[in-house]
Amino acid sequence: MKREFTADDANELWLTDITEHWTDEGKLYLCAIKDVFSGRIVGYSMDSRMKARLAVNALGNAVSRRRDAAGCIVHSDRGSQFRAKKFVHALNRHHLIGSMGQVGAAGDNAAMESFFALLQKNVLDRKRWQTREELRTAIITWIERTYHADAGRPDWVD
Repeated sequence: MKREFTADDANELWLTDITEHWTDEGKLYLCAIKDVFSGRIVGYSMDSRMKARLAVNALGNAVSRRRDAAGCIVHSDRGSQFRAKKFVHALNRHHLIGSMGQVGAAGDNAAMESFFALLQKNVLDRKRWQTREELRTAIITWIERTYHADAGRPDWVD
């Protein structure tokens, strides 16, 4: 992507990454997928384990929300979840194009990292989370009610 994170229309370029946060029960991992054009999180998945299925489920969630996604570029870092056969097969099954940043080039996915920074500030660091389910509910509520309202663009899908 050469750090040119722009798109002229929805479903041209999606960014994805994984973040983690502690609860009293252990870590909760979030894989989110962001449409560069609309600025919206079009898919996400959460789990107590950071396995390939986390990324595959987020991709499936995005495709089910964005039915006309074939041909979309899905850009990620080189994490093992995004290099896994299951994820590559999911990309192919949905006719999506995988793209990965260079090794050690965190700036390649800076637009996705900015979403995680907002999540950290507005949800994760607000309190101590007792359960994964409590944190999961807070993340979903923030994405769907606050983040999307602040994105300022319609979802272009309904």
